[in-house]
Amino acid sequence: MRTDEGPFASRTFLAVLGFVLLSLLVRVVSLGGRVMHWDEGRVGYWILRYHETGVHSYRPIVHGPFLPIVNDYLFVLLPASDFAARLPVALVGGFLPLAAWLFRDFLDDDEVVAFAALLALNPLLVYYSRFMRNDVLVAAFSLVALGFLLRLLVTRRLAYLLGAGAMFGLAFTTKGNALLYVLCFLGAGVLVLDHRLVRETREGTRLGDVLVERWPKGVARWITSQGPTRERALARTGGYLVGSVALFFLVVVFFYAPRPDLWSALSNPAALPGVVEAGTVDPAEQFYGTWVDGAHQDHDYLPYLYDYLETLAYGAPVVVAFGALGAVVDRYSAANPGFRPLVAFATYWGLASVVGYPLATDIQAPWAAVHAVVPFAVPAAVGVVFVVRTGHDAFTQDDLVSTGLAALLVLAAVGGAVGANVAYWNSTEEADKEVLQWAQPGNDLRESLADVRTVSAANDGTDVLFYGTTTPGGDSVELYVSDESSADTPPPGGPAWHSRLPLPWYLELYDAEVTSTDPETPVEEALANPPPVVVAHDWDRQKLEPYLEGYTAREHAFKLWGEHIVVFVDEEALRAAQDDPDVRA
Repeated sequence: MRTDEGPFASRTFLAVLGFVLLSLLVRVVSLGGRVMHWDEGRVGYWILRYHETGVHSYRPIVHGPFLPIVNDYLFVLLPASDFAARLPVALVGGFLPLAAWLFRDFLDDDEVVAFAALLALNPLLVYYSRFMRNDVLVAAFSLVALGFLLRLLVTRRLAYLLGAGAMFGLAFTTKGNALLYVLCFLGAGVLVLDHRLVRETREGTRLGDVLVERWPKGVARWITSQGPTRERALARTGGYLVGSVALFFLVVVFFYAPRPDLWSALSNPAALPGVVEAGTVDPAEQFYGTWVDGAHQDHDYLPYLYDYLETLAYGAPVVVAFGALGAVVDRYSAANPGFRPLVAFATYWGLASVVGYPLATDIQAPWAAVHAVVPFAVPAAVGVVFVVRTGHDAFTQDDLVSTGLAALLVLAAVGGAVGANVAYWNSTEEADKEVLQWAQPGNDLRESLADVRTVSAANDGTDVLFYGTTTPGGDSVELYVSDESSADTPPPGGPAWHSRLPLPWYLELYDAEVTSTDPETPVEEALANPPPVVVAHDWDRQKLEPYLEGYTAREHAFKLWGEHIVVFVDEEALRAAQDDPDVRA
């Protein structure tokens, strides 16, 4: 039930705010505890290069420019680190439960709080809010944009239109699948309108009257309510609509325009048209060529669908189970038969995501399931509240069996969510592969990274040598880059550079001098005068050890399974660096 208190003083809002604080806590604590994932290391490296050079342009293969632009500003305030790099995603994910408040006209108070709780504590949302990647960002911005549009419909306050334009703009700066959100919204909206149309025709209104007279007149009344006269109402509505579109494009151009061209154009207006084109038309063409017209979706559908469903089963069982229950309860409610608009909308949106993302995504990645969790959280909130209320009613009627079942379901859901979050927190274990993406190194790599940082700070000349190699039984080149300077600006010289990830992020942070050896180079020549750190694949370890006497060798999992590296560190150089007062300082 609604209270008579002001909207921001109500118990419902305070409960939502409580879950926001909890959400922020679970996302920020020990945020830098997990070693960077391959994908995080790749994006992070280029952010560091942009931060140093001031040169940046959109590359669709690494998705939108939101994180590079935002983190570049953030690294002025905070030292670049795993924690700082992930902080923007953690904050957006932490405040995500606050979006539930925007839907209070379509859910009752308890359902709003349950919605906020699910957004705060779902293990997939928590894990990938602690991950420097765009999926939580695009989901959050799109959800808020939708909330603003629904508030616009209910309150008729056109300022919400500006908020929606800005939020959609931010969504499009994070990842290209913002376009899929728009398509899902349109598709779900059409189905909800169909529900309304069926209901009105069943009540005796002719189809033509609804489509030609009732609905158009309703829209006209809505618009004319915006001003004292029809002309002023049209002008005001049109002005806000143009403003919303303009705000969308301003956000997009600001993020997508190449640097330093954008700053130069601000002092040279004649260059602005070219910069605007480079911030709108060019990225759209690049996106289409890479993600729509490219070969990234050329894969079998069923294995990807199975992987997607498996991730939902392990990372969002509460949302899936209660979502199914909530959809059924809302659809067949005796008090209000037929879906409520928002519950129907979110259910269709979630189902479209489950069907569509295995087709649209280029790799089997658990983070894609985030885009189904967010919409399914709406019917799941309905399901949670239904179980809680059923248990409460049973308790007041001394129905101990029903009370016990309801309590068991709620306790299992809470315990499962807490247990999953604890398990996945900063995990790098293969046992959690349904939620973790496979290109995740082990956390024990940090011990070697600490030594590399210490040695690099004291050493003159080359600090790290990557021992170039080829995969056993194959011809894939690993760790070798013929021209190390090619990694100064994207794209780097050859795919072998990517086989080093996420180490380039750390080595760039340490300002380490890096080189590598050609796989064809004899080992005795490659290691004739090795630097204090040598990095190699585990299959070359025995071959290298005789040439690296006095080096400590540590082997680490470089992926969740199937790949290990060995970090050799010169013990004498490390001791000297540790004794160096400048390094200790």
